[in-house]
Order: sequence, then C-alpha cells, then structure tokens
Amino acid sequence: MHQDLEISLLGELRVACSGRQLELPASRKARALLAFLVATERPHRRERLCELFWEVPDDPKASLRWALCKLRKVVDTPGRARIVADRERVRFDFDGVKIDIRDVLARSKGAERRSGQELEFMVRRLDSIVLDGLDGAGDATFDAWLTGLRDDVHAARAAVLRELTTHPDIEPIARQIWARRWRDTDPVGADARNPARLAAAGQANPAASTETHGSERIGPDCDPTQVDSSEPADAANILQGQRIGFCKTRDGTKIAYAFVGSGPPLLKAANWLNHLEFDKESPIWGRSFAEFARSRTFIRYDERGCGLSDWDVADLSFDAFVEDLAVVVDKLELERFPLLGVSQGCAVSIEYAVRHPERVSGLVLIGGYAAGWRHLASSDEQARREAVMRLTELGWGSDNRAYRHIFSQTFMPDASPEDLAWFDEFQRQTCSPANAVRFQEAFGLIDVRHRLAQVTVPTIVLHSKYDQRIPLDLGRAVASGIPNAQFVPLESRNHILVGDEPAWRVCFEAIGQFLAENRI
Repeated sequence: MHQDLEISLLGELRVACSGRQLELPASRKARALLAFLVATERPHRRERLCELFWEVPDDPKASLRWALCKLRKVVDTPGRARIVADRERVRFDFDGVKIDIRDVLARSKGAERRSGQELEFMVRRLDSIVLDGLDGAGDATFDAWLTGLRDDVHAARAAVLRELTTHPDIEPIARQIWARRWRDTDPVGADARNPARLAAAGQANPAASTETHGSERIGPDCDPTQVDSSEPADAANILQGQRIGFCKTRDGTKIAYAFVGSGPPLLKAANWLNHLEFDKESPIWGRSFAEFARSRTFIRYDERGCGLSDWDVADLSFDAFVEDLAVVVDKLELERFPLLGVSQGCAVSIEYAVRHPERVSGLVLIGGYAAGWRHLASSDEQARREAVMRLTELGWGSDNRAYRHIFSQTFMPDASPEDLAWFDEFQRQTCSPANAVRFQEAFGLIDVRHRLAQVTVPTIVLHSKYDQRIPLDLGRAVASGIPNAQFVPLESRNHILVGDEPAWRVCFEAIGQFLAENRI
C-alpha cells in the first residue's frame, strides 16, 4: 500500500507518514544523521559519517549501524526501503518524499510572480530555525554544514521579504511591515535598495532603486510609537536586540518566545494577538515593550494558534494557554519573576500565579477580566458576539479590512487612522480566520473568579475608564477580588494604550512605582 512520507527540516526535525507524525529516535546523533542524509540528497561514505557524528572511543562503526537500524524502523515503508546502504556508502531514497525545505527554497528562487498570500506563507515557513535543537549533534564540520544550510534559508527569507516589500497587491501598511522585516533580516541589502521608498511606491523591480539611505525609517514620522523625536531610534535599538527561541508543550505544540534587555526578568503572558517579529516593529506595542526592556530582561511569547508559534493545534483552550506560559518559564529556567498580563492574559497570569506562588513575585494586570462573555454577557450581547464570530470566519483573511476593523475600532477608538490601519493588517498576518474564531470562543469561556481570593502576591490592576472592549467594572472586579490589590483607573478609551496618549505615561509610572515599592 502506498504511504506518503513527509520530512520537515524547518524547525525541529519531523517525519510524518500519511499525515501521522512518527516518533523519531531519542538519540540526537541519529536524528542529525537522518537530517544530513535527507538534506544533502547524495550518498556518503560510511567512514565520513562516522567521523561526522562519533568519536573513535565510541566504536563509530557500531554506532552508525545502530543509528541506521533505528532510522529504518521510522522511515522505511512496506515495500520501500528509504535508508539504502552497502558496505561503503549510505544514502536516503527521497523519490516521492515531500521535504519542506527543498520545496520552500525552490519556490523562493522561482522567477514567476507569486501571490502575496503565497509569499506570506513562505515567510512563515522560513521563520523557523532549521533543524532546531541539533546544534552540536556532530563535529565541527557538521556544525559548519548546518550553519551553511541556515544561511541559505536566511537568504531565501530575505529574498521573499524583498518581494513582499515591492509586491503590487500588498496594501501600503503591510508593505511597510514587510520592509521593516526585510531590513532586520538583511540590513546591508535592504539599505542598498532603500526599502522605505520601495514600500511606499510598491515597485515591482527592486533593482530600479539603488540609493543608499541607511538611516531612513519607514512611515511619515519615522516611528509613530514615540512621543518626541529623540526616542524612536532609542526604542527601536532596544528591541532590535531581541532573541527568539522555541519550546514544545506536552501535546507537541511549538511555542515561540523572545527576550530582550538585561536585568531582572519580567514575563508577559500572551494575549490577542501576538507576533514576536511584528510586535517589536509595532506603532501599537513597540514603545511599551522598549520601556519594559530598559531596565529588565523582558520576555514574551506567541500564543499557540498565532504568530511564530504553531497555528495548526487541536487544543485552543484556557488550560492550554496556561500550560504554554508554564513551558516558557521552565524552558528559560526562571526562578522568581513578576508576571505581566494584558486583556485575557490577565486571567492566564492569575491562574498561573495561584498554581505557582513560589515563582511569581508580583502581578501587573492591564485591561483584564476574570470571566469571559459567555458567563457575563446578556443574551443580546452574546448574540452580537456570535454574529461577529461569523463575520470573522467569512472575512478575516480577505483584503477587505472592514471585518478586522470591528476589532481595531473597539481596541483603540482614539488611535490615529494610521495606527488602526497597521493593526488591521497586523491581525490578518498574525492569525488564521479559523483560529480567530476559536480564540473568541475560548476567551468567552474563561472564568477565574474563584481564583482571585487565592492570589497571594502583590498585584496592581490598571484599566482604562472608558474601555470599549472590556468595561471598567470588570477590571474593578478583578482588583476587588484579589487581596490588597492596587487599582489604577486610566483616563483613556483605548483597550490597548498607545504611546502618544497621557494615560500611557501614567500607566508606566504606576507600574514602575509598584515594582520598586514591592522590590520585585
């Protein structure tokens, strides 16, 4: 019986047969051997493979035979041996096998004009760390080979980002986002071609512009996240130093995390919606994240179902959100830290703090709630929410931003048109239509009201007085339910505070004072 074999080298090494993921050997060397055979697509002498992966005292020939035996049990299919070896050479028979890195790299080098949707898909794939976790599985030559393979992917990613920057079907706001990412990925090549002008013009031929403007920034006022002209470069420089990594939950979901800055840690729980790369360039989040990173190691992660984390997940529930946070904490070996929650991230933070009081030193909760709309909303309000979910399902991924504008307008009614347009496009690139619906349903089912009285750490709750997304009463209920919590109402209508409103400064001054007074 014919069985389809798929091998993924983008991210952690994965092998699937007829859609079912197969369990690979626990040995990193065995997995590195398989990856090397698959990626190089040619036979290798047994002696060479022994030199790459095993030292002489370990009986390299016996180790190679053992590894090949383990790998055959995974990749060989009935009537088809994929590991082909004779007395001298070993090769992988990849005829008819789908290999993700080969497909994506081939598509990135194609000369034909691709759709914007296809290019965005390719960038998401190329964002992954090639063979994540296999560094050091072989000798220095293997590590050099792995570095070269990652360099190839990095170059392909830069080429796709350049094409997105100049694609005529991409909206101007989106082109600016891609231009920023292109410059982050390939600053020399991007500066040589001036991505700001290319993004603004939507040129089809990037070679048409060759002036070098290394200090030019994108947007009408350089960076709309800043209050005065001395701050944009400062905030941008802080966030450019972020490092991204990945960890895996018990159900196999890959969670992307990032950290930037130095000093004691501050961990932000994920919220609607996240993308580690786009967030740091954001006129919405950029200045806030930079502010946190000025004096601390600021850590955040993408929720399952969006951003750089896995999108195709079976479990999109509150318990899964809490586990994602816990996995990031364990991965980074954080011993004790304050936890920042925004919107539904507040409930996740509360639940984690109750489960792990020995690790959380304090809670900073902004615009949050203890119970979702399924528990508190009237029947009319629930009907409206369900109607919005239906609209989301039908129109989220379309070029018509009206569907996503439903959210943008309630999140930030007082934001500038440019910021709202950015957020509209940001949402589309961060999450699939199906997951956008699933998130709304999951958030509606949240209920940590019974947990509030069990919080034992210092807590500050901040909430916009005229929040049109989460009413002030819900924030006040969180503060009144947590023993000795401090409550700070903010003069704003925005659910997400933006850097040019007075309430933003009040919010950060209150947080700074809270952290200092409680020595956390």
